[in-house]
Amino acid sequence: MLISLDRDDLHKIVVLNPKGGSGKTTLATNIAGYYSILGPPPMLVDCDPQGFSTRWVDKRPDNKSEVHGVAAFEESIAGFRTVNIETRPETETVIVDMPAGVTNDDIRYVTYDANSILIPVLPSPIDIYCASRFIAELLLNAQLDRRDCQLAVVANRTRENTNSYTALMRFLTSLKIPLLTSLRDSQNYIRAAASGLCIYELPAYQVKKDIVQMDAVTDWLDKWQTRHLGDVDLAVEGLVEDSYSDTTSMPQHIRVVG
Repeated sequence: MLISLDRDDLHKIVVLNPKGGSGKTTLATNIAGYYSILGPPPMLVDCDPQGFSTRWVDKRPDNKSEVHGVAAFEESIAGFRTVNIETRPETETVIVDMPAGVTNDDIRYVTYDANSILIPVLPSPIDIYCASRFIAELLLNAQLDRRDCQLAVVANRTRENTNSYTALMRFLTSLKIPLLTSLRDSQNYIRAAASGLCIYELPAYQVKKDIVQMDAVTDWLDKWQTRHLGDVDLAVEGLVEDSYSDTTSMPQHIRVVG
């Protein structure tokens, strides 16, 4: 699917992972909630046919800060190849919640003109392996310039003292891709989602640890206009091959235009 927005002065955040169940919607809705608190109201574009982000927006209490929800998946189901979305004048941030199963052919369209790309990863060896492979394909096929620092990883409930975690860290470090944080396995995210809230809107005493971890994500996002690494002269192909050899044995369109 090709999504066209009516402005090019927006911070476009894409949350994606081709493997299902990685926590994309949890990340997208909490980011949307964060920017709604800061204001002005952000736009949350739901591209997943399951519609979890859309339901989160629908559940959002009237007394909470506003999030503009767009159910882009409805247009896709209806057979439209291009969906034109009109943003409100005050909108500065657009969060795109991608579905699972994004193909290699879609990668260019998914990441085109994105300022920030977040890939959530679960702790299992196969999830980390699939994420590593997807990142490699993303760099090669979408021709992202790592000097622009558009790409980062968020680990969900990842156990740090494991071989798979070590392999992921080695792979990301070699490519100069940051692992922003590891979100703990917390019921607070479930409670927030059930009420259309983000963790920043739950009682502070309940979410102290979660806020610290989520702040690592939002701090990185807030710097989208100033992130820059400088020259990067690494051979992606070689690093990909090396990262696979270090991993334990295991069995994996959206465009914003002005």
